Amino acid sequence: MIGRRDRTQAPAGWLVCALALVLPLTSMADAVLDWNELGVAAVVAARQSPPDGARTMAIVHVAMFNAVNAIEPRFRSYGAGLGAAAGASADAAAAAAAHAVLVKLVPDQRDTLDKTWQATQQRLSGERGAEAGIALGERAAADCLALRVKDGVGAANLYRPVTQPGVYVPTPLPVSHDWREVKPWVMERPSQLRPEPPPALTSAIWARDYNEIKALGARDSTQRTAAQTETAHFWAAVGVATWNPIVRSLALSRPRALVDNARLFALANMAASDAFVAVFDAKYAFGFWRPVTAIRNGDIDGNDATAPDAAWLPLVDTPLHPEYPCAHCISASAVAAVLEAEFGSGRVATIAMTSPTAPGVTHRWERIGDYVEEVRHARIWGGIHYRHSTEVGERMGRAIGRHTVENTLQPAP
Repeated sequence: MIGRRDRTQAPAGWLVCALALVLPLTSMADAVLDWNELGVAAVVAARQSPPDGARTMAIVHVAMFNAVNAIEPRFRSYGAGLGAAAGASADAAAAAAAHAVLVKLVPDQRDTLDKTWQATQQRLSGERGAEAGIALGERAAADCLALRVKDGVGAANLYRPVTQPGVYVPTPLPVSHDWREVKPWVMERPSQLRPEPPPALTSAIWARDYNEIKALGARDSTQRTAAQTETAHFWAAVGVATWNPIVRSLALSRPRALVDNARLFALANMAASDAFVAVFDAKYAFGFWRPVTAIRNGDIDGNDATAPDAAWLPLVDTPLHPEYPCAHCISASAVAAVLEAEFGSGRVATIAMTSPTAPGVTHRWERIGDYVEEVRHARIWGGIHYRHSTEVGERMGRAIGRHTVENTLQPAP
């Protein structure tokens, strides 16, 4: 079921995803929640790409988890465990870990981050164990950054354009080509969950998906409803600000220990980061064409059920990487699988979110799965992903989320 939507202001107490997140915040609940929101704001302000932003937030939250868990060791740590001084402050450790990671990975936001850190230190001054907690958090940050220093992010873009001698092709290189070989957090290898190839162009599935998106995803579509158009624009937003507010909302829906929140956010952001590794492995393995390319060339796919439209354009601008499978779908469903492991697949406290790409609109969901379903439909209505691709992306993401929950940060023996 697609979530509810309206153009009213979100009620007080509901968390929203908006450009206002670039401002530093006063404490809402605990250090994990506070620094998650500040970290998302820093990533958005720095304009990190969705996969790079996911990596940043995973490092932030794994460092925070390792620091907090060293003080209250209820779970296995990620990587080598840390020793904590007796009485060390868990809030101080979490905040110090987050700050140390963010100023390293988002250096152009350092002024804002340092101001918040200074305010945090003033609040902690005189608190028992604050100095020990800060030292522990900084060690956790350094260890986690060291784990990822040679993970493959930022490698040279070696994409080789498909062409023939002397034939012009558009010259911008597709993005995130390096992510197909990035070291995963929990998966054993990038291709571990690589799906089957996209449907054959002569198949009935291809004809179904082609004609659906041609009709519903066109910029000038007369078949797409106003609500579908709004939803497509809502989910034109991508990256860390599209799933972390949902995790925050659920984390605030019931009383939770700091270490439980630290673990939840670490699992969710590791799953999201691994989802980008898996999806870009598949995207560049298959190199499948986007709807704007396919529909303008519908007479060369060998399928009599697909007619070309030489002027066709999608509602939402096409991302600069191959189509199959859907990246937005895989990240949303990976996070959703982590959340469902914690909160269940039934009704949850109402989740509400806004989007910078659909001003004035609030979307609400009462089941985690409804959020994933809305993301999948939005990519079809936006004219950038075929239905089969969204289904495969969801399947992959859910497998990644389950794999993450089952294979890391397990309860301590």
